[in-house]
Amino acid sequence: MTDKIQFQNDLDKLINIMPPKVLSNLSREKLEDVIEIVLDIGRVPEVRHSGGKIEKLNCEIVNDEDISFITSHLQEFTHDNRSGIPGTLHRISAIRNRQGKVVGLTCRIGRVVTGTIACIKDICIQGKSILFLGPPGVGKTTKLREISRLVADELGKRVVIVDTSNEIAGDGDVPHPAVGSARRMQVAQPEYQKDIMIEAVENHTPEVIVVDEIGTEEEAQAARTIAERGVMLIATAHGNCLESLIKNPTLSDLVGGIQSVTLGDDEAKRRASQKTVLEREKQPTFDIVIEILDRNTLAVYKNTSEAVDYILRGWPIRPEIRKVEQHKEVEIRQEQSIEIPKENEKAEIKDSTDNSMNFSFSRQKYVEQVKPMRKLYLYAVSRTIVEKIIERLDLNVEIIRNVEDADIVLAHKNFAKGGAKILNTAKEYRVQIFYVKTNSMAQIQKVLKDALDIQPGDVESTQGYKDEAEKALDETKEAINKIIKNEEDFIELAPQSQQIRKLQHELVEQYNLKSSSVGEGHSRHLRIYKN
Repeated sequence: MTDKIQFQNDLDKLINIMPPKVLSNLSREKLEDVIEIVLDIGRVPEVRHSGGKIEKLNCEIVNDEDISFITSHLQEFTHDNRSGIPGTLHRISAIRNRQGKVVGLTCRIGRVVTGTIACIKDICIQGKSILFLGPPGVGKTTKLREISRLVADELGKRVVIVDTSNEIAGDGDVPHPAVGSARRMQVAQPEYQKDIMIEAVENHTPEVIVVDEIGTEEEAQAARTIAERGVMLIATAHGNCLESLIKNPTLSDLVGGIQSVTLGDDEAKRRASQKTVLEREKQPTFDIVIEILDRNTLAVYKNTSEAVDYILRGWPIRPEIRKVEQHKEVEIRQEQSIEIPKENEKAEIKDSTDNSMNFSFSRQKYVEQVKPMRKLYLYAVSRTIVEKIIERLDLNVEIIRNVEDADIVLAHKNFAKGGAKILNTAKEYRVQIFYVKTNSMAQIQKVLKDALDIQPGDVESTQGYKDEAEKALDETKEAINKIIKNEEDFIELAPQSQQIRKLQHELVEQYNLKSSSVGEGHSRHLRIYKN
């Protein structure tokens, strides 16, 4: 049975429980893009379209008999005032008066929609836990439903859905066909969701658990327990974006939680921050966070730990943007600030004895991708001198006019009091502030290097960047060649900076080999080995 036929059958079941006065004004064509039908006693019925338009039906006002007509065709409302139509994805929610009488109904139309996860299918099959964030009505539950079917049917995994409001698998004892072969556990009352989550793991040996709307601290703890047992977790949570989730004390544990840490003098100076800062407390429950910006646009954070750390430190980070159009998949990749975008196709190794390894080092790519554009705001500091320093050191820095958009503020210490308003605004937006004592080139250059974390040993010229990176990549090529020829099982390279290691990882992946970073601090380096 196709999705379209299934939806038409489901829609008939909803239309059939509507009172005559409403039924005469409804048709399948009219309901094509409708998401809700609303009936309140004493008011004209209205339908709410997906685009936000609200249309009032041309009929008499709703009375007690109309409400009773609908409720008589429904199962008894649960503790959270929700009910449904067996075998469908429709949800009917009740509004009661102070005496408990139903005086209003919101009938949400549930649709089986496919293709909503086409652009993130590669992420869904990795076996990593995924958390979806987004405002109501953007399709979070729809994506959970489709992922459940994908993982259960195409990957053959044991999937258990913890269905608190019956929105994922529909009402009734038999789960809706939209979830495929995934099993479903219903939750009698919302406050029992955490218990059913744990019960699912302990009793039914799932490989994947799907949960809609994690909203309490207890549910967040249950999610962590599930993840620590090695079960893949797919869930949604209250919150529009990752930053708002971090600030939510109830749910921040989903992404590792935050704690206040007091830094030593040297570390605080190195970071150019206060001595007391916020840092991630532990490993996140979810490996990947996806913000649903709208029904067809997703923002993907592939490394939750890294994303949270960057946000807490006030560093710029850009998620990977993916889009889906109606008839084709479109991906727009906007990589995180410190990452090198992967090539569209991996290099083919035609002959394992071939010594030629074509890896074109682009200095522009190194500077712009690894060392991203930083936005600098100046207060009482000579713009002319700063521009000369940026040009001489070839820094990837843009001087801007609005402090709210800045990554760094460079201010003259003697004029700080006069700029209190501007500097306070910078602090509110968590923009780092660095002070210069004089408007001399030496002083400004020194402070600018500190602000951009340019270490004394770092090379500053264009040729310097190129020499440092190319030397490391030459070593990587030699190691790859030895492993391809089976001369070595694995090879450890010389320690490199994080930026250089990013380039090395990229090169290794092009030749279908694996690499990992090992060691700590300045000794951190790459280990290369076969898959």
